[in-house]
Amino acid sequence: MIKKIVTMVLFTLILIISGCSGNAQNKQQKQLTDNIGKKEQPSHSNESQLETPTIKVDTNATQSEPGLLTVADPESITVLVDKKYAFPQGYEPKDLVYPNVPFIFNEKIEKRMMRAEAAKYLEKMFHAANEQNIPLAGVSAYRSYQTQTTIFNNYVKKDGIEKAKTYSAVPGTSEHQSGLTIDVSGLDGSCAAEDCFANTKEATWLKNNAHNYGFIIRYPKNKEKITGYQYEPWHIRYVGVNLATELFKQDLTLEEYYHVAPVNSDGK
Repeated sequence: MIKKIVTMVLFTLILIISGCSGNAQNKQQKQLTDNIGKKEQPSHSNESQLETPTIKVDTNATQSEPGLLTVADPESITVLVDKKYAFPQGYEPKDLVYPNVPFIFNEKIEKRMMRAEAAKYLEKMFHAANEQNIPLAGVSAYRSYQTQTTIFNNYVKKDGIEKAKTYSAVPGTSEHQSGLTIDVSGLDGSCAAEDCFANTKEATWLKNNAHNYGFIIRYPKNKEKITGYQYEPWHIRYVGVNLATELFKQDLTLEEYYHVAPVNSDGK
């Protein structure tokens, strides 16, 4: 009798152990099957951070120059202004300040001002450059519509309108009017806003480092037919650190970022 009971107990234990083992094996097999059935998810760590951009246009606005489109969001840090897109008539930034950086002149005048956010990052950039023994100076920042009109008309008298358009903006289409742009030189002002600036250590530093502070070389070399302007290594535009970094990495202009048709100017 005792022998029969022991035999039954042992048999029951064997069944229990086999069942547990089978369940574990089935669970493991199911997990393997599920893993095989799952599609491998792509990694997004190295993908571009650029979102699909759009240009908002005010279709009810009018411009003095035929064919120009008026941007509807002139206050945007990433606003596109070029030979096709213009500021609304009478536009002036509301947050202009005087950045605490050296300029090649001493007067506290209009062209020393920038919008507050751009001014803040300009100060950081100038400080960083100075720490690396590359002292920079501002040449010309904000420019009102009226000032741009005077400058452009003088260039037209000097070189004719078609030539003037390759290096100077028609009033209303100047990036300087945004308050986000500044022309930069070395501290001594040599080659300020001149072609020879391209060969300076300051130009090299800006090209390689400006994006870290939210600035881009707005009119880069070999992009003249896209931007409509000749190469200007001194002309930097604030667009924010994230976008500036992406544009730098991908070697894009703002026109290419917005996927607009190239301006197709012959440049210089």
